Amino acid sequence: MTALTVYIPCDAAALSLGADRVADAFRREALAHGVSLEIKRTGSHGMFWLEPLVEIATPQGRVGFGPVRPEDVAGLFETGALAGGAHRLRLGPVADMVWMQQQQRLSFARCGVVDPLSLDDYAAHDGLKGLRRALQISPAEVVEEVRASGLRGRGGAGFPTGVKWKTVHDAQADRKYVICNADEGDSGTFADRMIFEGDPFMLIEGMAIGAYAVGASKGFIYLRSEYPHAAKTMARAMELAEQAGWIGDDAFGPGKHFHLEQRIGAGAYICGEETALIESLEGKRALVRAKPPIPALHGLFGRPTLVNNVLSFAAIPFILAEGGQAYADFGSGKSRGTLPVQLGGNVKRGGLIELAFGITLREIVEGFGGGTASGRPIRAIQIGGPLGAYITESQLDLQMDYEELAANGAMLGHGGIVVFDDTVDMARMARFALRFGADESCGKCTPCRIGATRGGELVERIVAGERIPQNIALLRDLCDVMTAGSLCAHGGLIPNPVLSALNRFPEDFSPVAHKTAAE
Repeated sequence: MTALTVYIPCDAAALSLGADRVADAFRREALAHGVSLEIKRTGSHGMFWLEPLVEIATPQGRVGFGPVRPEDVAGLFETGALAGGAHRLRLGPVADMVWMQQQQRLSFARCGVVDPLSLDDYAAHDGLKGLRRALQISPAEVVEEVRASGLRGRGGAGFPTGVKWKTVHDAQADRKYVICNADEGDSGTFADRMIFEGDPFMLIEGMAIGAYAVGASKGFIYLRSEYPHAAKTMARAMELAEQAGWIGDDAFGPGKHFHLEQRIGAGAYICGEETALIESLEGKRALVRAKPPIPALHGLFGRPTLVNNVLSFAAIPFILAEGGQAYADFGSGKSRGTLPVQLGGNVKRGGLIELAFGITLREIVEGFGGGTASGRPIRAIQIGGPLGAYITESQLDLQMDYEELAANGAMLGHGGIVVFDDTVDMARMARFALRFGADESCGKCTPCRIGATRGGELVERIVAGERIPQNIALLRDLCDVMTAGSLCAHGGLIPNPVLSALNRFPEDFSPVAHKTAAE
């Protein structure tokens, strides 16, 4: 009987586009054609416009086909495409595609390649090399490798990861904690989910290295409730990792335990802020804490706590396996290593791209993304989630690094890029940012709680033509108060999209523009 091995993603994006139905279709056709079939489920390569992307094992390697619909599967069998014949959906070896060849995949090298719940697969693709090396050197040496890598927090602030690790390492306490902030709530972001669903052992390995480095015996993964597939995959991966002995009792040697637990949030965007997340983990209402003290010294249950997001921990196994300098060799200026870019919105080819810092927005949006899906001109791009600034088409040659974006009134955030064509109403987008900010505020500080609500009302008055100069001036003053007076970055960043829309697209803040649009 002819044997056939097929790789079909179990990533949520692929599932939403019918990957399970495609798998069922393969089973039916294999049975009808007398073919012995093995289906292996993987994560996604990140080429979402081609999902479900199916790969067939051949003597020449894995050959991709996509996007495959259930009704396409019979034709793949009947035309001989699965044996190497031509087919309209044939993409060739995925690793040879231009989209993949132009990337520098360090953290996402295994996504789409391995079975996410196979420890053997993980080890066969360089998994555990980082943890094994870490356990052969001292915790202080591990911290030094992270410092030498130049890794900065991938959650938005860009704080040097090595400095944070050293602070927790040096702190004296009877107990320390490690927390992975996986509350990926920014619009247009999905890199965390892809790791959970496509390479969960990498995150566990990164957290284990972090725990060893700072002396933590307990870790928590705080995952957003909207990711049920990710939660299920991670829960099973943690069970397998503990059975294998690289977390749990005596994980780092006799008497050196590291236990890991996953907690599911309740849908609060504010829990992406580390102190609100800690409050939630302690069983309290998610209110932002005043700093100082910082969590690295006084965090979960008052103990020193290392808090990093998923992409920060995901970079750690490579850094320890290959050395901090190998990671620092990628990037530009003070932005070292690679950045997982999540490209979405009105774009032809959206998905996950991992690139060294220094690439331009134009190369990402036009080169990888292929321009707008609508075919209309690009008008605005938002970088860094719903509280990121909007930039114009004329700024597409900006480099993707912390300093250049900051110098141009933008921020990197979690690496999300959302594209808008020339039909977008920027006053409406500013109003959305303010309403979103008000809805997701924890309510602890007045500038954020009241400012976001009043700001939305001001935008309404401006576009209605009420005392436009005065209300614009008042809106700017309000944004100044929110930026300077808010307790955390949530309230402090709400003005970013508002002011960037107002400054760069002033023509949209007029009753004439809205009357014309309505007509």
